[in-house]
Amino acid sequence: MNILVTGGAGFIGSALCRVLAEDPSNHVVAFDKLTYAANLGSLRELNLRPNFKLVCGDICDGAFVLETLRTEAVERVFHLAAETHVDRSIQDPEPFLNTNIYGTACLLGAALTFWQSLPPKRKAQFRLHHVSTDEVFGDLPFDDSLFSEETPYAPSSPYSASKAASDHLVHAWHRTYGLPVTISHCSNNYGPFHNREKLIPMAISNALEGRDIPVYGSGKNVRDWLYVEDHVDALIRIADAAQPGSRYAIGGNSQRTNLEVVLGVCCILDQKHRKETGGSYIEQVCFVVDRPGHDRRYAIDTSDIERDLGWRAAVSFETGLERTVDWFLANTWWWRLPNPIPAQTDIPLVLP
Repeated sequence: MNILVTGGAGFIGSALCRVLAEDPSNHVVAFDKLTYAANLGSLRELNLRPNFKLVCGDICDGAFVLETLRTEAVERVFHLAAETHVDRSIQDPEPFLNTNIYGTACLLGAALTFWQSLPPKRKAQFRLHHVSTDEVFGDLPFDDSLFSEETPYAPSSPYSASKAASDHLVHAWHRTYGLPVTISHCSNNYGPFHNREKLIPMAISNALEGRDIPVYGSGKNVRDWLYVEDHVDALIRIADAAQPGSRYAIGGNSQRTNLEVVLGVCCILDQKHRKETGGSYIEQVCFVVDRPGHDRRYAIDTSDIERDLGWRAAVSFETGLERTVDWFLANTWWWRLPNPIPAQTDIPLVLP
């Protein structure tokens, strides 16, 4: 199968590319603008695979997206290209509106033109899967309530509002034009190759570099944590088996407060990489002024995807967190280098 992964040099996108490229019958094309959030080191193991290609492009360039779809004879699109960091969206919303909303519209326009031109058999096989977030639903109280596919949208930040808008565009292209799409809403991902501006890699890297490990407010905000390889498995199952127009919520069933997550990182590091000066990495944890509009709690009801597709997260939070810490300890070459790092790879680039 010929597969296009937008945002393929990002955290989740690169994980998806690595899994898809393991099947030699797949031809995998990573389409990425190579912003600060991309890291070519995440694709380094794919350098010598003949079934992998990296195309440097912007999804806001609809003509180039269409050209890529045609050149690569794409049968499946996984759309992960997005600006994703809430703090950055609060400081400067414009890139989020441009990439997440306008970029998604450009991708949909190109995909529709391409799909409508296909012969009947290829047209029936084509799918576009849009990767969204649970943050479009706003937040939950500190109780046992859960987000589901039926939860009303109530985004809190410019980031989540832009993702909500992109979801509505994808749904509209299906309802109006019949474009075969699916949508998923995932909880917080973590794992190897995670950008260090996010909570878990930030806690690991700051701890190892002897810097403060900041925690917003009192650290009581709760997130549901999903190991990235479990998420990739869910995405592939949805694209393979879900009915066009369907949506699925994907979660790890691993709710933890932000403070619990950070303390967990510190405890693992205390065991595996003791400080030369003695003491615990917990001593580096500090509390900072809370983020504006900080969502209280996210939690996912995974009943639909479990029932329909037989998927359930396989990696417990404790196991996944230890694997993540182990990976960061063993791969300082990756997270201590600036992004992107084209000098560190032989991956051939295709430019517009």
